[in-house]
Amino acid sequence: MREVNVVVLPGDGIGPEVISESIRAVEIVAKDADLSITWREELMGGCSIDVHGTALTDEVLAACQASDAVFLGAVGGPKWDTTDPSKPRPEQGLLGLRSGMQLFANLRPVKPLEALWDASPLRRDRIAGTDLLVVRELTGGIYFGASGRDGDSAFDTCTYSRAEIERVAEVAFAAANGRRKKVASVDKANVLESSRLWREVVTEVGARHPEIELEHILVDNAAMQLINRPSDFDVIVTENLFGDILSDEAAMITGSIGLLPSASLGTGVAGLYEPVHGSAPDIAGKGWANPMATVLSAALMLRYSLGAPEAADRLENAVAEALNHGAWGRDLGGELGTTEIGDRLCALLAR
Repeated sequence: MREVNVVVLPGDGIGPEVISESIRAVEIVAKDADLSITWREELMGGCSIDVHGTALTDEVLAACQASDAVFLGAVGGPKWDTTDPSKPRPEQGLLGLRSGMQLFANLRPVKPLEALWDASPLRRDRIAGTDLLVVRELTGGIYFGASGRDGDSAFDTCTYSRAEIERVAEVAFAAANGRRKKVASVDKANVLESSRLWREVVTEVGARHPEIELEHILVDNAAMQLINRPSDFDVIVTENLFGDILSDEAAMITGSIGLLPSASLGTGVAGLYEPVHGSAPDIAGKGWANPMATVLSAALMLRYSLGAPEAADRLENAVAEALNHGAWGRDLGGELGTTEIGDRLCALLAR
């Protein structure tokens, strides 16, 4: 059997619950794919702050850098909320992982399943046929620029280099080549200089891919069109802040943020895989969390980092079949809990 190493970061809130059920499902398909996975569990986020005083230790970062993939649950919660810039915050661990592993492209697929069309706040006819991918630049922009306070003023700086824009644009165009060959680049070029550079570079990259249709769209218009005509989008590529906001907005097309997976990729094979939803501390420990987004994130891990695309297909098909047969969590108006959903998925995979 082929051996791989995965660092598991269960994190905070419902993170450990959804990770546990997902690993159960992965083990079934991995065995059939002759894949032997060694899971190494580590602390990251608020739980790491409690033990080590920092959201991400150097030792955990080194383990992640040496792994074949990193599988993350969720981080954060009211316990660690603070506006004091001198105090550690769980999200710093996530930013540190992205930077330390050089993960510059975040991929978030959005494909509402027919069984859940009525769970979306949008009409059936509006979401039907939607199958889009948000490619978000992950290690630049305002989240990584200079920031601080000066008396009663505060500042956050958005900076992008040509190389940073070019590499994430190439990821988007490569993804579109295997899909419907359309890229929508989102910026605010009518106001921001960083966005004008973004549009300039993406246009240059697009010229190298004449088979791909390129559309430039301002971020405020993109936010409206995601609701008005989501099925028209194929691949959306945008900078860090805009991508963070738009990908969460797109979650509502599926009916629940609890169904959106994500992959964060860099220049190598290793990536970071996590559900889009947060730590949901209000339901942590109640057994109510829906693990399906985490299972779908594991499918992305199998496909992009662990070289097992057939196993990834099995996980995705099992999620769709389970939903078609009524395996709905409370986030979708159903009654099944975390373990019950995991049991349904594992039963389908074990057939």
